[in-house]
Amino acid sequence: MNRLDSIKREMNKVLVGKDKEIDLLLIALLQEGHVLLESVPGTGKTLLAKTFSHCIDGAFKRIQFTPDVLPSDVTGIQFFNPKTQEFELRTGPVVTNVLLADEINRATPRTQASLLEVMEEKQITIDGETVPLEPPFIVVATQNPIESQQGTFPLPAAQLDRFLLKIPFTYPDFEEERMILNRFKSNQPLNEVEKVVSLAEIQEMTNQVKHVHVDPDIEKYILQMTRGTREHEWIETGASPRASLALLKASQGKAFIEGRDFIRPQDVTEVAAYVLQHRVQLTAEASLTKTNEEVMKQIVQMVNLPVEMR
Repeated sequence: MNRLDSIKREMNKVLVGKDKEIDLLLIALLQEGHVLLESVPGTGKTLLAKTFSHCIDGAFKRIQFTPDVLPSDVTGIQFFNPKTQEFELRTGPVVTNVLLADEINRATPRTQASLLEVMEEKQITIDGETVPLEPPFIVVATQNPIESQQGTFPLPAAQLDRFLLKIPFTYPDFEEERMILNRFKSNQPLNEVEKVVSLAEIQEMTNQVKHVHVDPDIEKYILQMTRGTREHEWIETGASPRASLALLKASQGKAFIEGRDFIRPQDVTEVAAYVLQHRVQLTAEASLTKTNEEVMKQIVQMVNLPVEMR
């Protein structure tokens, strides 16, 4: 059993009916990308992140965001030590391998912005001193839907663009919810999860996934997908070039976890919505009747598959 299968096995000890979400999280891990989980409270977002961290033999930190959390609570501070009469650097919880940013949209915009540098450049700057982070570094953030929860602040476009994937959580079906009741009614399966992958093994897989072949026709297909978001009549702001690169990386990760060293068009279509839907802004008129997800599905259907790959 390879390392990815071992992670899936351990996560399935706890989670029910989340195979797709687990695969997407593994894609983010392979490509050192960040993930935004969105759903109403109680659907298992935090549990997914905690279970994932239990499988990795690395550091895990959690920030429970509230409106009174300050940027220095995230990144760290320079504090004066009266014993040494000198300022010393005290880094915040962001210095880790897996960071759970719980309910990120309950933080103020100023605090949310404290994550911009570390998510893009894998480093933090505190009072002019730069601290690089050791790989891997991945942010798994959760948020509640803006439209249904009071006390939330929408994430700015610059921050949303730094998430490789946005994964919506749905309610479990009847049988899945019955399995959840049976699994958790008498014990805590999270305590049974074992660390099955080291940081060195993750780094090795991260290097391997970069060699997944991307055919020129696949590159063209990816670009047509992202450019389609910029030309659609219902979209005011389309996906950026960073989104094109994110779609390519996510497609490489999808191929890798399925044991292939090349990307199929289906890899692109299966991850496109998760990569692109949070990076586009609908027109005011379209937002009254459409969702980003619905518009993205339409764009995916409109872009023709490479002729020789159909």
